[in-house]
Amino acid sequence: MATYAGSHTAAYQQQSILTAPPERLVVMLYDGCLRFLHQAAYAMRDAKPREADARLKRAEAIIDELTNTLDHKRGGEIASRLQGIYVFCRRHLLDARRANDAQMVDKVAELLGELREAWAEIAGTAAAQPVA
Repeated sequence: MATYAGSHTAAYQQQSILTAPPERLVVMLYDGCLRFLHQAAYAMRDAKPREADARLKRAEAIIDELTNTLDHKRGGEIASRLQGIYVFCRRHLLDARRANDAQMVDKVAELLGELREAWAEIAGTAAAQPVA
């Protein structure tokens, strides 16, 4: 019975991703990244380096995806600034891994959390706009 509920939840999640507008997908990426960053920081504090490394890799993959999806033609200066922030975050996470410093991971999570909130506002505004 748990398997049915689990597969039903997974199907619902997959459907919500497939039908989400682009702004909402960006928010979902940030949510996943923040979850992995918090898990990595917790694992570092709990002296679990393998787990911390695995979680950091997942967060870094999401940051890479956010970087790769930037549209520099349409986004102009904003896209360039976001790219700079993402590069900073990747470097900071690399330094955090080397130093085994959970606070450095927390700083990246804080920065990305602020961006996530901005994107959530954009997604909410876009959802409220009538389709022409």
